[in-house]
Amino acid sequence: MTINQFYVDNIIKTALMEDINYCDVTTDYLIPEDQQGEGRLMAKADGIVCGVEIAARVFTLLDESTEIEYLKKDGDAVKYGDDILRLKGRTAVLLKGERTALNFIQHLSGIATASNKYAKIVEGTNASIADTRKTLPGLRPLQKYAVMTGGAKNHRYNLSDAAMLKDNHIDAAGGITAAITKLRSKIGHMTKIEVETRNLDELQEALDAKADIIMLDNMSPETMKRAVEMTAGRAVLEASGGITDETLRAVAESGVDIISVGALTHSVKAFDISMYIK
Repeated sequence: MTINQFYVDNIIKTALMEDINYCDVTTDYLIPEDQQGEGRLMAKADGIVCGVEIAARVFTLLDESTEIEYLKKDGDAVKYGDDILRLKGRTAVLLKGERTALNFIQHLSGIATASNKYAKIVEGTNASIADTRKTLPGLRPLQKYAVMTGGAKNHRYNLSDAAMLKDNHIDAAGGITAAITKLRSKIGHMTKIEVETRNLDELQEALDAKADIIMLDNMSPETMKRAVEMTAGRAVLEASGGITDETLRAVAESGVDIISVGALTHSVKAFDISMYIK
């Protein structure tokens, strides 16, 4: 994993506190504390798995003596029926951790699978797929990790990473040129400026003001192709807004550099994984 373990542990503990609270009335009253069991997580679809170590960590946080056998790692392709990991330990621990572990691995594997699908659609073009800040509160690092695991890239992590002028910023500042000029006088040399544009006139203004990155918002592939010709490599071009599976390839073939897709994180379908205990 490329995420700090203490961060992951804090997220898992928050989830376990939310789910177990002060006790599990079913498991604690039903299952003997010393009863031993075995469990396995099995894929029930084809895709890319992500969050394997996170799912395993749920159980070792509940009981550090839980034994883990990893059969798949993050980024591996899995098919229906593949076992992802196996567990040995107290039956009560396996039961208590089941839902939390599945919530993490199903969600992250769904993101990785969708990211991989989009990345494959644009293969052979100049374009890369990127996520956005449309993430679930508290889960952004995990979600962005899953995007990378699937083969796509991360956009800025938060508002401190880059200056991004959206339409409301531009309107409030008095226009594209005024906004870029003011930002240039204040930001450090390491900070880039991205400008959202809605038409070719705004694109030209952003180019004249020497924006580093220019977003082409809700433009047709034909208009984007014209934008690529106008830009001629003077700025990085990012396509965004209303891009679907059906239009993605045409957008990529317009020649843009980046295609940002909010759906990778804000509305992705969970990947089907089940846990079986014996």
